Amino acid sequence: NIVVIGHVDSGKSTTTGHLIYKLGGIDKRVIERFEKEAAEMNKRSFKYAWVLDKLKAERERGITIDIALWKFETTKYYCTVIDAPGHRDFIKNMITGTSQADCAVLIIDSTTGGFEAGISKDGQTREHALLAFTLGVRQMICCCNKMDATTPKYSKARYDEIVKEVSSYMKKVGYNPEKIPFVPISGFEGDNMIDRSTNLDWYKGPTLLDALDMIQSPRGPRTSPSVFPFR
Repeated sequence: NIVVIGHVDSGKSTTTGHLIYKLGGIDKRVIERFEKEAAEMNKRSFKYAWVLDKLKAERERGITIDIALWKFETTKYYCTVIDAPGHRDFIKNMITGTSQADCAVLIIDSTTGGFEAGISKDGQTREHALLAFTLGVRQMICCCNKMDATTPKYSKARYDEIVKEVSSYMKKVGYNPEKIPFVPISGFEGDNMIDRSTNLDWYKGPTLLDALDMIQSPRGPRTSPSVFPFR
């Protein structure tokens, strides 16, 4: 079970929907229909997000409200992915989704202003990472998303800046940042999600799919205390 978390508008649903599509979890004709419908609402960039954002209110507002579940298969695992809301108004839904996860994928907006909003004192990048650790999720993957929209595009300097700051915070939360893959991606364009991107040839680490296959699968019943989300 993998939960996708992060600040509002960081690209969680788009990244998850695009990954599902690339792994054959949804037909191309469905994506084409979403693209047409999204364009009619002047939301063309939401075509992958709509794989998971099915509620009318979600599509109109452009945000995830409730958790969404989808299954896909990697070369190593059968995965259930849980797309959690990023908006703080729906934090209880995020907690419900995270409490079921074996690993969290933290989506970070790498754009100017986007990263700073998420990592600020009231940002959901911070809060979601803390909640994931508190809820017993010990495996984490960080995706530096929207690398196609950094200044300049696909900026190594911006990636290094984000890795340094997020690693410092992760250590304070309780994670070992040396065990966390930081994958630079574009959830919309598809860079570094399945195949290594030539736009990011300075990066030598795993792709998002590789990082997912590096997750340690849960073995037997958990011996740690149970966690129950109350709503």
